[in-house]
Amino acid sequence: MTLTTMLTASIISVVFFITAALLRAFSPGNNSHIKRVAYFCLIYLLTVVIIQFSYFYSWLETSLIVANISFLTGWITIVELFSIILFKLALPKLGQNPPSIISDLFLGLSIIILIGITLRNFGVDTTSIVATSAVVTGILAIGLQATLGNIIGGIALQIDRSIRLGDWIQLENGNQGRVQEIRWRHTVIETRNWDTIIVPNSSLLSANIIILGKRAGEPRQHRMWVYFNVDFRTSPSHVIETVEKALQAPPEILNVAKTPAANCICLDFSSDNRDSYAHYAVRYWLTDIKDDDPTSSLIRRRLYAALQRANIPLAIPASQLFIDNDNTERREHKNQQDIEKRINALKEISFLDVLTQQEFTHLAKALQPVLYSQGENIMIQNDQANWLYILTEGNAEVWINSAEQKSKVADISAPTFIGEMGLMTGAPRSATIVATSDVYCYRLHRNDFQEIIQQRPSMIEQISDVLARREVETQTIRDQLDKEAKNQRIEEISVHLLTKISTFFGLD
Repeated sequence: MTLTTMLTASIISVVFFITAALLRAFSPGNNSHIKRVAYFCLIYLLTVVIIQFSYFYSWLETSLIVANISFLTGWITIVELFSIILFKLALPKLGQNPPSIISDLFLGLSIIILIGITLRNFGVDTTSIVATSAVVTGILAIGLQATLGNIIGGIALQIDRSIRLGDWIQLENGNQGRVQEIRWRHTVIETRNWDTIIVPNSSLLSANIIILGKRAGEPRQHRMWVYFNVDFRTSPSHVIETVEKALQAPPEILNVAKTPAANCICLDFSSDNRDSYAHYAVRYWLTDIKDDDPTSSLIRRRLYAALQRANIPLAIPASQLFIDNDNTERREHKNQQDIEKRINALKEISFLDVLTQQEFTHLAKALQPVLYSQGENIMIQNDQANWLYILTEGNAEVWINSAEQKSKVADISAPTFIGEMGLMTGAPRSATIVATSDVYCYRLHRNDFQEIIQQRPSMIEQISDVLARREVETQTIRDQLDKEAKNQRIEEISVHLLTKISTFFGLD
């Protein structure tokens, strides 16, 4: 028996030192656990020595008492070492980080069982102890309601697993941090500022807690905002396109999710004392929540460089006083420049070559400058036609809807014009025109053009001929017409258009 006791003590000692070495190497933050085990191990080894002396000197009664103490401390040491190996070394290496409550429950139940066995060895009736303990427990429960509430809260958090180790949470007071440990009475939260917040478990259960970046079935990522301001006279489409192109260009920005992709939005114009600029924001999804500020800094660096390359200066709050040396001569000069610009745009329209300079000037004054942002419809198929559009800047697509499908048939770019058949004949729009960039254009209402036609009806013959030639040019490529067939079709369409134009403008 003496040899067995010494062998058991030797094995426990070796396991203790190996466990201590492994814990120091792979989990130095848990060294306090091994210190507690060391106390039990020392007591156990001391009792083993006392037992040997008791046998040697025949202290039988002392030997019996010390043997039970040795049994208790030896098994507690074994259970503690097993708990450390399982919960602090093995499971973390497998990627599992069980909360401390689990290991505490394991240790607590094991020690209670060992104490019960030891008491029975001393001949103590444990049934009476359990009954007495129940009464004492009831009294303590009344006096320690808050503490018990926290303990029950900790157990509840582990059962429903609503908050897990490693989760980033935001408390009701706005503090954010990573859940480092869920203990019996409280939860330990470590912040980005290198601080630790101790939150009672009952508070976590009773408060509204935001778990950052957590959504069922989705990767962990949290939406972030980076705000900036640009002069309100800069087109939002231009700003958004510039910023998004820079954000999506390689190399990828560290800790920024690919899906959803980072994007830019225009939030507001000239409000909240921002009288001189528009308010924008970059939205991106952060994949490593601890690196919020460094990642936002990378976004700002790329944002600033992109705006500089595009000659879009960041705006600051400002008040401007405009002093305009305005007079009649200056106004007339500016107006004349604008008229000349409009006349030049009108002269790009082939069927208006028949107009005189005076008629060009009349129409130029009637033109309305308009802007269509990317994605807007300039014209919609089958709508009533009232306007001719002269594109001076931008690009668009031509779409045709049929019973079967919607198809893109062409791309158009400024300078060009669209809607001439609707202007001259009142025919519904034959296609939908969608802006693929910001499109700047002039539009001419048919009532303004009608005034010129009614003053000089003879021009409609020339206009119908030009429109017919424009129409047949497209048909020639499509139908592979020869010269004779082409001329014949021009004549047919010209006569048809002449009739429709005359009827539409009431010149019959």
